[in-house]
Amino acid sequence: MATKKRKGNEQLQVRGSLWLSVGGESVAGHGRIELLRAVNEHRSITQAAKAFGMSYKAAWDAINTMNERSTSPVVERVTGGKGGGHTQVTAFGLRLIERYEQVHEVHRRFLHLIEQEAMNLDEEFSLLKVLNMKTSARNQWVGKVTAVRSGAVNDEVEVSLPGGLRLSAIVTRESTESLGLRTQMTVIALVKSSAVLLAVGLDDARVSARNRIEARVQKVTPGAVNAEVVLQAEGGVDVVAIVPQPAVHELGLQQGAAVTALVKASDIVLAVAN
Repeated sequence: MATKKRKGNEQLQVRGSLWLSVGGESVAGHGRIELLRAVNEHRSITQAAKAFGMSYKAAWDAINTMNERSTSPVVERVTGGKGGGHTQVTAFGLRLIERYEQVHEVHRRFLHLIEQEAMNLDEEFSLLKVLNMKTSARNQWVGKVTAVRSGAVNDEVEVSLPGGLRLSAIVTRESTESLGLRTQMTVIALVKSSAVLLAVGLDDARVSARNRIEARVQKVTPGAVNAEVVLQAEGGVDVVAIVPQPAVHELGLQQGAAVTALVKASDIVLAVAN
């Protein structure tokens, strides 16, 4: 049996799909998430199915499956009104779309890293090498660019994190162009734990740091000189800070304590997937 001869420079590639499930039952993958987007845009399952290129029954079955298997409905029917009612994606459904997109971006980046480091069969595979291909910054937050404000030399980039938390980052114009930063683009905001300053009782005090994050202390790990303080801000965003050991007692940093994390816009590094 003849076999097709392949080019010597062709490499093995990694492919993978991402599905969200509950109790072992699939809820949503790429296709269903795109269908939800169509329903959100057209506010009609019929129109969404037509735009998506599928039958109404197939669209309804997919949406009904998501509604039954999710912890909350993703689509609901709104009756009455001038137009006689419409179909809309619920707040839970919108969060599901946003979260799937964020997880999908991380999943895609991870597959890319594996493909780069593991598919050369002439070299030994090292999982540690793949997992260690990341920045040493303790704070790594996935978000979306919501605004890019151009300046003469530097640009201000606004990044929205899950739960509505917004950050301002200052990057050079060259970085904006080389990274291709634009609105609705998924980025990773990186901040070293040593660049996070903690304060309590600020109230209406004005500070020079552009980013002011209200949070609560989740964990304090003491050290000989410094302590690691893990905070949780709105939307479940974790923030890690390294502070001098005496500051733990002076600021009353203990589990549940309210604290303000301050981060300069210039201390935020933005990264994008290749």
